[in-house]
Amino acid sequence: MTAHRVTAPELPADGSKPKGPASYFPSIEKTYGRPVQEWLDLVADRLDDHPHMEVVSWLKSEHGLGHGHANALVAYVRHALA
Repeated sequence: MTAHRVTAPELPADGSKPKGPASYFPSIEKTYGRPVQEWLDLVADRLDDHPHMEVVSWLKSEHGLGHGHANALVAYVRHALA
């Protein structure tokens, strides 16, 4: 595992919907049956050696994610590590 870890965001306490890439996370969990944290860990590890769009393509081809879901995960991790 990578030396850095990006943790999944907490849902807003006021009941509002998350904004930005995190707004996809509930749908990602429901659609693919894995916690978002697992996806974030996979992406963080992969981003150590690969550019953004290669990681998006990998998520799509190896894990069956749709483009929007894959891109949201990669964007969230990249922003958190910046």
